[in-house]
Amino acid sequence: MHDKASQALQIASAAIPSAWRRASAERGDLDRFLFEPEDIVVVVGQDGLVANTAKYLTNQPVIGINPDPSRPAVLANHAPERCKALLALVADGRARTEQRTMVAATTGDGQEITALNEIYLGHPTHQSSRYELILPDGRSEPQSSSGVLVGTGTGATGWLLSLSRDRPDAPTLPAPQAPDLAWFVREAWPSPATGATLTAGTLHRGESLRLRVQSDAMTVFGDGIESDHLSPAWGQTITLATASKTLALVTDPPRRAR
Repeated sequence: MHDKASQALQIASAAIPSAWRRASAERGDLDRFLFEPEDIVVVVGQDGLVANTAKYLTNQPVIGINPDPSRPAVLANHAPERCKALLALVADGRARTEQRTMVAATTGDGQEITALNEIYLGHPTHQSSRYELILPDGRSEPQSSSGVLVGTGTGATGWLLSLSRDRPDAPTLPAPQAPDLAWFVREAWPSPATGATLTAGTLHRGESLRLRVQSDAMTVFGDGIESDHLSPAWGQTITLATASKTLALVTDPPRRAR
C-alpha cells in the first residue's frame, strides 16, 4: 500500500501546472497547515483522510485521489491519472462538485469543532457520562449514557447506520447533500435521576440539539479523531447543528450521450 500511495502522490504532483504555487502536508500537519481561500486541494489517500482534511477547509474544492483502486472509496473516488484533467476543470470553473453537509459542535465560550461524518460527545474513557439533553422543541431530559452521536448523510453509511439498525423507531438517515442531521443516544440508562425516552431524532437546518454537561469530564470529537477534541467543563452547554460550511467534493462530469 505504501508503494501505491507514493506512486499516486507522484502522479498527482506531476499533474499540477509548474506555474502554480503548491504546498504539501501530511495528515499530522493538517491542524497547523494554512489553507488559502483560493486553494484547490488534492487529497491522496482513503476516505478517512478526505474527511479529516475537510475539517480544516472553508469550501475549497477537494479532489480525492484513491491510490488503490482495488479498495473502492466514496470520497477519494478518482484514479491518480484523472488528476490533471480535474485540476483543469476546477481552474476553468467547469468542475462539478457535491456540496456535502458537515456538522458542527460549539461551546458557550465560542470553541467549535466540525466533522464530515459525525461528532461524538461522551466521557473521554467511554464510560457513562451525565448531561441534560435539550431538543429543538424545548423538551429536555437528564441522561446518563455512553455518549451522543450527531451525524450527516455522508456518515449515514457508517456509525449512524449501525445505530439505526438497532432502533425500531430510528429516524430516516439524511442524504449526503441534505442539510439535515441525525442524532442518537448510545445506551441511555434509566434511573430515578436520569431518563431514556429521548434517544434519537432528526435536526433540520436551523435546528440544534443542546447538551448541558453534568460530568466532571467530557470530550467532543469528530470523525473518530480523538486527538483533536473539545473538553467542555461542568455546566457548559454544547450546541450541535448543521455547519455553516460544506465539503466541496469534485466529481467527474457527466458523460455525453453518443
